[in-house]
Amino acid sequence: MKAPLLAVLVVVAAASPGGLPAQVDVAARLQGRVPPAVARAVQDLAAGTAVRGLPVEPLIQKAIEGGAKHVPADRVIAAVRALAVRMDEAAGALREGGIQSPGADVVEGGAYALNAGLSARQVRDLVRVSRPPYDAALTLRVAATLAALGVPAKKTADLVQDMIKAGRSPSELLDLPSEVQAGVARGATPAQAASGLAQAAAHAPGTGPPHDVPPGQAKPPNPHKP
Repeated sequence: MKAPLLAVLVVVAAASPGGLPAQVDVAARLQGRVPPAVARAVQDLAAGTAVRGLPVEPLIQKAIEGGAKHVPADRVIAAVRALAVRMDEAAGALREGGIQSPGADVVEGGAYALNAGLSARQVRDLVRVSRPPYDAALTLRVAATLAALGVPAKKTADLVQDMIKAGRSPSELLDLPSEVQAGVARGATPAQAASGLAQAAAHAPGTGPPHDVPPGQAKPPNPHKP
């Protein structure tokens, strides 16, 4: 995998297991790194998030990021609250896509995809086609990265689904953002670069996707982790 992409596809951290432990962990993690008002708000949000079985680590990281950049407290709180909402939306889309008990990594991937501009329906559809050897969390992070690079949401979803349906490998999915960046460097728009990749996938020989395995049940080694 190319180095710039590694910086975009961030390793997902595990969620805290429950309400009270999450609160204690949040307080310790945020002490001295954010204003007290932010710490209190994030503790409350994290507690509710953990009770719903969703990861709290993204909320902590969002608050720490805002504190490091000296963002005003009210804006940090708003950003953390918005992320919590995105994770709720993502969890719903994941369940509709067939993952009844989504893990932290795929919830976070879904939240990033939604934040990048994909719809809940597009997230659901990407999850539905992400059967082994395709990992739903990886698929969603690739889609989120493509959208963040400027590829329109529909074209992003279509490209990733077309690659999977054509039987392209998970490593080829990971290469998509770098391929789009290379196309942009040659003078194409992100949409044009994505269209070229979709055409290439449609005409390249593939083995076709595997079938009859519930999405999110079997996970291959995640190639974007160091």
